[in-house]
Amino acid sequence: MRRITRITTVGIASAALALSATACGKSSTDSGSSSSSTAGATKAAIAYDIGGRGDQSFNDAAYAGLQKAEKELGVKGAEAEPSEGEGDADKVQRLTALARAGNNPVIGVGFAYAPAIEKVSKAYPKTTFGIIDDTSKTGPNIANLVFNEEQGSYLAGVAAAKASKTGKVGFIGGVEVPLIKKFEAGFTQGVKDTNPKAQVLTQYLTQPPNFDGFAKPDLGKAAAQGQLDKGADVIYAAAGLAGSGAIEATSKAGKWAIGVDSDQYNQKGLAAYKDSILTSVTKDVSDSVFNLIKSVKDGKPQSGEIRYGLATDGVGLADSNPAYKKMTDLIAAVDKAKKDIVDGKITVKTTP
Repeated sequence: MRRITRITTVGIASAALALSATACGKSSTDSGSSSSSTAGATKAAIAYDIGGRGDQSFNDAAYAGLQKAEKELGVKGAEAEPSEGEGDADKVQRLTALARAGNNPVIGVGFAYAPAIEKVSKAYPKTTFGIIDDTSKTGPNIANLVFNEEQGSYLAGVAAAKASKTGKVGFIGGVEVPLIKKFEAGFTQGVKDTNPKAQVLTQYLTQPPNFDGFAKPDLGKAAAQGQLDKGADVIYAAAGLAGSGAIEATSKAGKWAIGVDSDQYNQKGLAAYKDSILTSVTKDVSDSVFNLIKSVKDGKPQSGEIRYGLATDGVGLADSNPAYKKMTDLIAAVDKAKKDIVDGKITVKTTP
């Protein structure tokens, strides 16, 4: 049985998408858990990125890893939600509360946690801290869980170019930061290598320090509609919760969407639009979280850079949509591109 503790919450959801109520983050404790069943159990915590649990993407992938650890390792899990408009001090307070409560490891979901993890990890040297998508802050008790997003995005570019009938495809980035530029770079390269005449329409929703581009579905919906109006018939959004809005707009237009981070075809909150989700660029965030928790439980905590790439299926393309499986030419092109990347014949750019 699992017991979940919410530390601080924010409700960010799109009524139009009917996202899961779990995203709103009411404090709750599983009454089925007894003190005897959890006594002495490893305690692990994740602190969510902008958008929180229920984003159908990045944060939900991290939560899946915690769920797996609870089920397979008997870990007692805790979660902490972001607050709207928060700063580094809020993150420091959140991570400190999680570490003080005895959680080990404590995992920050997203690069925004880097400054806070650097500070709190020094105050709790016996606790392992994980940070997803960042290598800027290191330490003996910090595990940097990072991915070759550009490689998975390259495959998405190949798929988009093969599926497009208009020769125009779209990329929507949530916030224009180096991490999301990796998605753009790989996608654009994949499109152009497959069809040099194809046009990639690119738009970022916000500029830092405004991170609404990861949190507000309406922004993604409006951006996708603009690209659809310009003739795009395949749209790839790397925008967290905001990407849900892009999927909604693309689906209603009868065009193809490409999901990100999680296999969004299988996300319950996007069930109404699943038939339009051609594929998703997946990042094995779930296993990265699980593996870190397991390493601590086993007494051999991970630290330093732990990279997940195409060669180890740490990134890839989902094939859950039956329509995708019928596109034999597209699949052949994607498979060849994957082999060429793994074999070193194709070097994928990390900047546009």
